[in-house]
Amino acid sequence: MMTDPALAPSIEFDDDEHLLTRAKASAFLALMGIRLKPATLARLWSTAAGGPPCRHIRSKPFYPRGLLRAWAQSQIS
Repeated sequence: MMTDPALAPSIEFDDDEHLLTRAKASAFLALMGIRLKPATLARLWSTAAGGPPCRHIRSKPFYPRGLLRAWAQSQIS
């Protein structure tokens, strides 16, 4: 599994309230074994197809790290 080295330092597991952009959320999920492109995350949200919880701030989507982790764990188990 390859991840972008530029994204790796910004992906930490200590702050559950930290908000991730779609690109960083995609990289975070990849570290947990779930490979979803940012466009797929957008489609899951827009179609209400059971994607991860997302918050919109000034029409930009952000994913709370803790909720994203919980969603990923529910998909794995």
